[in-house]
Amino acid sequence: MPRYEFRCRECAQTFEVSRPMKASGEPAPCPEGHADTVKLLSTVAVGGRSSAVGSGAPAGGGGCCGGACGCR
Repeated sequence: MPRYEFRCRECAQTFEVSRPMKASGEPAPCPEGHADTVKLLSTVAVGGRSSAVGSGAPAGGGGCCGGACGCR
């Protein structure tokens, strides 16, 4: 089951809630009982090798400092 991260606007506590995807947009009260919460955007970590290996494209981790823009 997916986990969603929320932050309480009253006490600034960050907490996670497990719920089905179809309920992802529903409000979640904070553990302290406050109702004024906001759902945070999650980051996604992707690993593995690029499928572009052998095509001349960089095969590193991607992104700017993965070697694609020369910011070493």
